[in-house]
Amino acid sequence: MFKLNKLSAVIAIGLGSALPVQAGLLDDLIGAKFNPISTSKGVAPEGQKGTFSAPFEEPFVYERSGDNDNNADATPIPAPEKCMGIGENGKLRCKPAAGTISLLPNGDFLYFNALEGTEDFEFSILVDFGQKAINDQTRRMIIPKDANAATNWVRPLEVDSGANPDGYAITELLPGLGLTNKETNSADGALFCADVAMLADGSIMAVGGTAYYSEPGSNLIGYGLTELEGLKTSRVYNPNTNRWMQGNDMNFGRWYPTLLTLPDSKMFVASGVTKLLKPVYPQAPEQSGRNVPQTETFDPATGKWTVNAQTAQRSLPLYPRLHLLPNGHVYYNAGGQAFNPFGQAYDQPLWNISATYNPANQTWSDLAYAGFPLKFSDAGLESLTQILNPLTAPNAAVSALTKTLMSAPMKSPQALQKVLSTITTGNPEQMLQKIVGAGMRGSTSSTMLPLRPDADGKYTQASFLTAGGVLPLVGLTSPGGYVAVAASRIDTVKTNGDQIVDYQSEVTGSLNETRWYGSSVLMPDDSVMVFSGGDRDGVVAPGVEFPRKTAERFNPVTKKWTQMAVANNPRTYHNTAILMPDGRVLVGGHAPISTLYLKNINLAAFGLSPNDGRDPSFEIYSPPYVTNPNRPVLVGFQGGNNVPAGDGKTMLKQFTKGQNVTIQMAGGTDMGKLDSVTLTRHTVTTHLVDADQRTVVIPKDKLTINGNNVTFKIPDQAAVVPQGAYMVFARTKAADGSLLPSKSVSFMLTHGNSQGVMTANARR
Repeated sequence: MFKLNKLSAVIAIGLGSALPVQAGLLDDLIGAKFNPISTSKGVAPEGQKGTFSAPFEEPFVYERSGDNDNNADATPIPAPEKCMGIGENGKLRCKPAAGTISLLPNGDFLYFNALEGTEDFEFSILVDFGQKAINDQTRRMIIPKDANAATNWVRPLEVDSGANPDGYAITELLPGLGLTNKETNSADGALFCADVAMLADGSIMAVGGTAYYSEPGSNLIGYGLTELEGLKTSRVYNPNTNRWMQGNDMNFGRWYPTLLTLPDSKMFVASGVTKLLKPVYPQAPEQSGRNVPQTETFDPATGKWTVNAQTAQRSLPLYPRLHLLPNGHVYYNAGGQAFNPFGQAYDQPLWNISATYNPANQTWSDLAYAGFPLKFSDAGLESLTQILNPLTAPNAAVSALTKTLMSAPMKSPQALQKVLSTITTGNPEQMLQKIVGAGMRGSTSSTMLPLRPDADGKYTQASFLTAGGVLPLVGLTSPGGYVAVAASRIDTVKTNGDQIVDYQSEVTGSLNETRWYGSSVLMPDDSVMVFSGGDRDGVVAPGVEFPRKTAERFNPVTKKWTQMAVANNPRTYHNTAILMPDGRVLVGGHAPISTLYLKNINLAAFGLSPNDGRDPSFEIYSPPYVTNPNRPVLVGFQGGNNVPAGDGKTMLKQFTKGQNVTIQMAGGTDMGKLDSVTLTRHTVTTHLVDADQRTVVIPKDKLTINGNNVTFKIPDQAAVVPQGAYMVFARTKAADGSLLPSKSVSFMLTHGNSQGVMTANARR
């Protein structure tokens, strides 16, 4: 069968002369071949690949506007298809896909759609979307314990989160000329491209999102040149009431921002873009042509957003891969989305530089050109990005010069030569992998590996695995590279108090298949699984990518990837994967951009990913340990897993950082094989990003075992265990050294006070 993946090879011709490659390697790196060519890469033996359940989906469709207070709108229509006929609002009635998904404290799943309304296009996304887009639907899905499918779906109030019911004050390209169509109130509060995070009380905060309109355009003709504007909006979903509430607005509109929890439970937001396709702001020309460099902090106690100091500004890609380090600094892992068909950021080369942000003094420090071992601080260049930012350049330059003159940080020539020599070691393939794997990669995963204590019991370093994505051509216009890579690397940041004392980068074994937009999941046995995605960037030329249906597993000991089970459904853009409390993985999503930015043309007959609208289905991946008869059984917390609440409901156990906790294992458990206990934060993810993702290991020497009871102390470092919902897994070690995890029990972790809890008077 003819496969259009030969297109990758054609595009690669211009790259081939610039890359020092051996025969066949270029094909492997750029994805010109559908199958992996290297025989050194692994496939799990039969019976050890795991399995996917049959796909399942919501059995009903609804009108796609309004909320549950509208009885007509809330009337379900049984439908096996993903879409039905035109409803009262003139739109197709369609089921949502899980473009964003969160694991709620009680084990239910909250998800919402992506690119709602593309099914109604008549011409193309460029001229239709401003008028035909609809605010995205949200759903709460209930999967009973050990079930292979959901049994119930609940529509939250309001089903589209209810933002901006009276319209949104959009940013006009040419104010006052009447060229902008503002009358698109059905899509001025879309959750699409908002980022989500869990607050200390277990509620889910979504910041940013999309206002759709045409510029220029008119409702009289129903078409125009589409614009997507980032919202200032913040909103919070309360799992206890199943309602969305509106929070106070941010100071900047943000489309594709990243949100994460700080040690004091305040929320930090960075990046995003205000106008995606035409980022020109006459009233703020210094902001034009780039993403939002200003960062903001949200205080849950007051409900207010504050713009951070000028030194907190930074040029970052969309959805920058940010993580909280054990010392409370924020780490930028040189990954993100570089989406814009026409190019939007004149300072994109700066995205190649990994960095840390100190919330205490609100300053960024550059670490290194990501993937290379030379730290910028060794050459007095930790302020390079600030110097090159026109908004912070004067002060940053003076500060950097003063520090350089006073501290003389330049390494000796011999030491510098030793560091640089590590780049050129290894065979040609390893050298090329270092080069290809270095710098910023678009649409790459970024997974924080398990946090482990040092000899003193403190957590001082964190390692991050990135895999796949597209070539780092961010010096060009967005979205940079087109062809996916198989490169994989681990970056490690070591801290000592408030200092970053070391940065190391290691190239690991490559993925077996090149993979763009793969969703990664840290498993309770310390491995990393990656699901879904495509063989090339589905944003550059949507609809002509081949799906990646084979899941892969990263072994943290061998540092190699192994092919596992094959999923049922192809899922490329806006796919999701999330760890379930029993150690399985819920896989869903797939909401592609219309084919080549035109209509939803389905070229699946050619082997390409289906592109006739979103896929509302899910499937559950069961790793091999699920059926292992020796899997340990965790009964729960001593005294039970829940405590009664005053309203007759039950709530999770609540523990504080630094508190001793006792769990009970089932009778007959070989306690001598118990290896460790882990605390895994409930996942809240969108567009491959969960900035709060973490697993904290409590090793065996920190466990007190008394019969079948195991007592451990929750770490007392606020940056290691931010407030929120956590799963506890108990793990035994097999003779071959592999870890065998139990199912988990969940609890709410607090810091011993009300800090971080968003009170009712802080919401509006």
